[in-house]
Amino acid sequence: MKALVLSGGKGTRLRPLTYTMAKQLMPVANRPILHYVMDQISDVGIKEVGVIISPETGQQIKEALKANPWGFHFSFLLQEEPKGLAHAVMVAQEFLSCEPFLMYLGDNLIGQDIEGFVEEFQISSPDALILLKEVENPRMFGVAEVDGQGNIERLIEKPKEPPSNLALVGIYLFSPLVHEAISEIEPSWRGELEITDAIQKLLDKGGTIKSFILEKWWLDTGKKDDLLEANRVVLDELIRRELRGDVDEKSKVTGRVDLAEKAQVEGSTIRGPVVVGEGTIIRRSFIGPYTSIGDNCVIEDAVLEHSVILDGAVVKGIERLEDSIVGRNAVVSKELHNSRALRLMIGDDAEVKI
Repeated sequence: MKALVLSGGKGTRLRPLTYTMAKQLMPVANRPILHYVMDQISDVGIKEVGVIISPETGQQIKEALKANPWGFHFSFLLQEEPKGLAHAVMVAQEFLSCEPFLMYLGDNLIGQDIEGFVEEFQISSPDALILLKEVENPRMFGVAEVDGQGNIERLIEKPKEPPSNLALVGIYLFSPLVHEAISEIEPSWRGELEITDAIQKLLDKGGTIKSFILEKWWLDTGKKDDLLEANRVVLDELIRRELRGDVDEKSKVTGRVDLAEKAQVEGSTIRGPVVVGEGTIIRRSFIGPYTSIGDNCVIEDAVLEHSVILDGAVVKGIERLEDSIVGRNAVVSKELHNSRALRLMIGDDAEVKI
């Protein structure tokens, strides 16, 4: 079995950050989202991984995977234009050959491993196995209609009247028959080849499409609030207390705080769960729960909480910064008195003076 990871697209919902960074590389607890995806694939023993990349951000994706601690054999597959998920499978057809494969959207995070999902596919041998999750507002998603035996009967994209509350997560297992189904579909109203249409074509041709229900959390990190929620959840579940940097005697660090090497905390309070990157300096500040601060940042005379601060950013003189994302090398500094809380999403190399 091979894996196909989709890491193309333009990430329009996370602009301006994604003008200069692939959305799959946005950090969650100071790790790129894409690395969590690769962890999942590695855990099920897959070694051949195809990665769909775009012309704009393909080199960034390659660099982010260069260290390759998973020991994968990577194939980087260029999708010239974002013409849909099924089109991405077409681009990868030569790589995938006649093998079954796992398809994983590279900006998705889930709260459980996929071992049971893969085992179910290997045991039952359906034409496709689709990961589903119960959601509160199924009108926002692709939705599956499922019978009592877990067989998928119909798929509907963002229905006005959903037949169920089971949304497509963006993780699929396919037999090679999906290639034939894709060759027979037409572009949707969006001008894209939709994977839901390909799965429906499989159904129409008498194929067996089964469902697998995700019990734990699922986060599509394509929007600011979703990214902050992913950061909160991952910090809550994965961060352990480890203070490798320097903390002076005037500072107080409580709870689960991961302080990287060469980080410095001076006259400050940090209350976990928090992760602080290498070389970052925190002076006379309060860092509240659910905050991730990247490498080589400077936080001075500031209060931060429930925020994601990317590498090289500077935050100075801010009474309270919450629910915010600050891009790489951005500067947030205060010049005039203003006691109101700030809620920001700031792109790379920006400077905000308040």
